Amino acid sequence: MPGWLCELKAQGRRIVILSGGELTVTVRGSGNGGPNQEYALALAIALAGTDGVAALAADTDGTDGGSGKADDPAGAFVDASTLARARQLGLDPADFLDDNNSTEFFAKLGDLLTIGPTFTNVNDFRAIVVDSP
Repeated sequence: MPGWLCELKAQGRRIVILSGGELTVTVRGSGNGGPNQEYALALAIALAGTDGVAALAADTDGTDGGSGKADDPAGAFVDASTLARARQLGLDPADFLDDNNSTEFFAKLGDLLTIGPTFTNVNDFRAIVVDSP
């Protein structure tokens, strides 16, 4: 888990960390997914099932790296159960990350945020909630 999150949890703080800005992805694989979904997958791996931390990463235009179709995901959710549920399904998160295939990973977990195109592209949006369970 990132050091700054460890510190906040150790202090027993309950906070929401918000960030914005366009993310970029280095494409190495042949999978599907946008930068926000990839961020969420990398964050899930970094959190390694840490209790009391959940996050959302999404694109305000409603299509994170998609083609603009109504069923394109805007982003994805992660929480302490993400990796455990993936293991139960036989999914290796690192393999999906290496293949740039975050959409399939989160689809199998039911953790995609699908809102359809909003026709406004304000920003990418990320929220991490840190709570003391």
